[in-house]
Amino acid sequence: MLSHVIPPPRGYTKVPNGLVRQSRLGSDAKILVMYVQGLPEGDRDKALSEHARDLHFTGRRYQKAKTELVASGYLHEKRETIAGGRWRTVQVFSNFPLTDDQAARLRAGVPADGYERVSTGPVPTVRFPTVGAPSGPVVGGLLPADEELGKNESHPPTEAGSGDGEQDAPKEPEETEGLEGEASGGPSERLLEEPSDGPEVAVAERVLLSLRHEQRQLHLGVREARTLAGLAAEWLRRGVTAADLRRALCAGLPAEGVRTAVGFLAHRLREKLPAAPESVPAPQPPPPPPALITCAGPGEEHMFRPHVPWATTCGPCHREEQRAFWADAQARADAAPEPPPWRERFAAVAEGGAVSGADGEGEGAPPFRG
Repeated sequence: MLSHVIPPPRGYTKVPNGLVRQSRLGSDAKILVMYVQGLPEGDRDKALSEHARDLHFTGRRYQKAKTELVASGYLHEKRETIAGGRWRTVQVFSNFPLTDDQAARLRAGVPADGYERVSTGPVPTVRFPTVGAPSGPVVGGLLPADEELGKNESHPPTEAGSGDGEQDAPKEPEETEGLEGEASGGPSERLLEEPSDGPEVAVAERVLLSLRHEQRQLHLGVREARTLAGLAAEWLRRGVTAADLRRALCAGLPAEGVRTAVGFLAHRLREKLPAAPESVPAPQPPPPPPALITCAGPGEEHMFRPHVPWATTCGPCHREEQRAFWADAQARADAAPEPPPWRERFAAVAEGGAVSGADGEGEGAPPFRG
């Protein structure tokens, strides 16, 4: 077979050979993994079924691809409860097979065996070819991981034109602009100065470091991100997701540009901090059961709990009393003579009225008026 391959200069996705040559995965499952891997980081916070719907994978076709991904370790799902007694399904999606332990650690925000929480990096950008002949490796000149090029805080620059050789007082770094607020000791300043430990702080720091992939103006160093992690973690504690936090920090940048990323983000984190969720009052404990009382019914002495305050007999005794009462009422009704028909009763009433009217005429009584 003759093959002719031209590498694309831009807009491509790196796919592991193990995924392409995986015999247990169908073409739909492989396309779904490559599609999700090639998305920007902010567009991945959706359910896998929504990504499949974008590729027109629905119904049985999507279910088959999902089953293959779960069986091969590319997709892990877990159902968990949230506030209000509701359920949600958390999905861990990777372009490399993961074990259940690795997926559980990534779900908790802890790196597992060298894997990061985000499975893929940003979309590759255009790289221009190197000009000139190749050269050997250069020794030295590397900066630590938590420092940025162009910063030298230990040796502040001197002012040009000063002939006396004396150094002026060190200037405040520009990035501290915007971090200084009113000396009120508010909660946001305490979070800025003393970030607390916790899973929210680690997630917030990763979100801050990933802003450079969305907006180049918001490039932060490791120390700067660690300084702002306390404020960003407060957003996560108030119910904001990592994707929503990233969108809130990257959207609506000034038209003239951001002068200092750390100052701009600190101001935005303080001013746009959402309101704290309303605390749900604890449910009232159920009332204690009523006390036991002695049943007033017949038979051996026994106790019961009355369902109403005026009850004196238990349920079986009360039903027996009601049964006896209505049986006696029915017997008395059956023993009573049957009343005469209405015609006879009407005739009796008419005769009685006529007799009483005749007797009343001799005594001067008023005549009967029917």
